[in-house]
Amino acid sequence: MNAATDRKWGFYGRSREQADIEGIISSGRWFFCAISGRRRIGKTTLIQRSLRNRPDLKAFYFQVPDSDERGVVQTFQDALEDYGFQQDEAREIAPTFRHMAATIKAMCELGWIIVIDEFQYFHRKALAPFTSFLQAEVDKLRDTDKGGLFVLGSIHTEMTAILEDRASPLFNRVTHRIQVGHWDFETLFEMFDTHGVTNPMQRLFLWSLFEGVPKFYRDCNDQYVLEPLPACRPETLRKLFFEGPSPLRDEATNWFLRELRGRYDSVLKLLARKGPCSHGELTAEYARAGSGGEKQLSAYLHTLIDQYGMVERRLPVFAPEKARKARYEITDNFLAAWLHALERNVQSARIQPVERAVARADTGLQTHEGFTFEKMIRQLTEECSRKGVEDFHLTELVKGYWNKPDGSDIELDLVAINEDAGKIRIGSCKRSASAHDVSSLKNFDGHIDRFLETREGRRYANWEIQKAVYSPVFSPDHQRALTDAGYVCRDMNDFATLLGRPPGTLLNATEEET
Repeated sequence: MNAATDRKWGFYGRSREQADIEGIISSGRWFFCAISGRRRIGKTTLIQRSLRNRPDLKAFYFQVPDSDERGVVQTFQDALEDYGFQQDEAREIAPTFRHMAATIKAMCELGWIIVIDEFQYFHRKALAPFTSFLQAEVDKLRDTDKGGLFVLGSIHTEMTAILEDRASPLFNRVTHRIQVGHWDFETLFEMFDTHGVTNPMQRLFLWSLFEGVPKFYRDCNDQYVLEPLPACRPETLRKLFFEGPSPLRDEATNWFLRELRGRYDSVLKLLARKGPCSHGELTAEYARAGSGGEKQLSAYLHTLIDQYGMVERRLPVFAPEKARKARYEITDNFLAAWLHALERNVQSARIQPVERAVARADTGLQTHEGFTFEKMIRQLTEECSRKGVEDFHLTELVKGYWNKPDGSDIELDLVAINEDAGKIRIGSCKRSASAHDVSSLKNFDGHIDRFLETREGRRYANWEIQKAVYSPVFSPDHQRALTDAGYVCRDMNDFATLLGRPPGTLLNATEEET
């Protein structure tokens, strides 16, 4: 094993969230803290790391199963045994939901920190009575000075319904709330640097799969693919998805699609295959896929957007909320990649050579990366502006612009506005730097000119208009030529430098494409 494959996994970022949790634990008051975030984002690790600094405290962890009352109580009793309670004692003190809530109160009074994971399952009808029992005990613990309760959940809307709905027994009982999001890019680049992943194309490949989810990168590290590899793409896919013990082989089914209980998957698959698309395009595809009309599709989209947060309804910049020019896309990179390119090829590898299935998946993921690269640039632009390290400071969130749902007339990947300085930056994103050729730039200029003639565009007639081009990596000569031609030219190395990280590897023209 060489030095690259012997790197230990570290703890990256999360300093603000960790400080918040440590402050809550050290407050000297009983607390009820809700922590929300997508699966695998690191909620439990945050709690564990914070409690590690307080060896004087006793902590009890319990993960709610997706079951009925009997299954939840049994799991709670098993957890009590794991923490030192005798079997008969555990069965005696917590035989029902009512007793389970009373036991949590008694443990808090003895100074225990209680951590309940997958708390959103108590929104299910079969488990909902527990919240009334917990409310009665929580009300007795308020204004006391021992112990505390953390509840962790991965479905934000269900957590909100349990804790913030006025009709919920637990309404107005939470004392603290923490939202755990993806790693920001500064943390991601730090992790890449630590593991020697300096190739911008490898960075894009990994981010397009795993975004800012720590658990997935730890899986990469455990499989020895979070390092500079000559054939990083097929090796990463094979080890993480296509081999028998691959850690992510069943991830989407177990942790995403299972929540849907077999519904809505056809809509998600259509979105994954087409990428961002209009309601009309999606309706036409849905009608071809089988029975069910526009009304059913609209209901599915509403649930996927509002309840599960799996789909986003994107509007062009300047558009009102009810505009019909919206586009729909899957919000999570991992789920989109799985449905777009991985799922069917993982299945086909059971009867076909693995190398063939991996190659097809890799080809499909390159299309997926075209969509995710645009998303990456929007987020990088916003992060640099928020941290005050970019030469273009935003007064509005970055969006694209299209004047027709299909983008047939005007299509702009990025529109960034600095109203304070009277500047607007309009961007074109290409996965391959060579795609920013003479023909593409002429086409890009035409879209900008037509935009400036629209009602929305005319308001910027006297502003400084910046034309920007983005790719994962530009060669120095190519970047210089584009800059000389009047374009702001940015790649991932530029953003890494802005965020205080060393630039990645400078690639030659052939390597730019892979």
